[in-house]
Amino acid sequence: MEVLSSDIPEVKILTPKRFGDHRGFFSETYNKRALAEAGIELDFVQDNHSLSAERGVVRGLHYQIEPHAQAKLVRVVRGAILDVAVDIRRNAPTFRQHVSVVLSQENWRQVLIPPGFAHGFVTLEPNTEVIYKVTDYYAPDQERGILWSDPTLGIDWGIAPDEAILSDRDRQHPPLAEQPDLF
Repeated sequence: MEVLSSDIPEVKILTPKRFGDHRGFFSETYNKRALAEAGIELDFVQDNHSLSAERGVVRGLHYQIEPHAQAKLVRVVRGAILDVAVDIRRNAPTFRQHVSVVLSQENWRQVLIPPGFAHGFVTLEPNTEVIYKVTDYYAPDQERGILWSDPTLGIDWGIAPDEAILSDRDRQHPPLAEQPDLF
């Protein structure tokens, strides 16, 4: 597995190897030992799987606060997304900065997002399926969100705001400046 640092070093881009032949392919998408050898030691406790039926579905920006903060290992099994991680660690030199990575069934990349980052994505193709591992269980009382289109973050989602397909909840998240619960 290839492991690269992004512009924010704590956010990693992983590319598992794929072995193909006339039948299809085989890929080891997660190996705890291989990640530990790359300096990444996490215990994942839950897998999540989402299907977005249309292009332009925005999910996020989501995070959970302590004591249930989550690291996420995100991959796409069908379609493509622009995946975004925003640094919300107040004392980090990269506070308010973000990393954007295209994940697709074609490029087979994954992104590892540590605790202290808000996460979201926009689908680039219809019928996109995303699977991600998390290091803590879903805790609704610890869940928070940041407005996906917060202008102070400067995220280029690749779509016009009026084209974005959002849940009512994601549409109502406050901007980063109004977040009392950050890291």
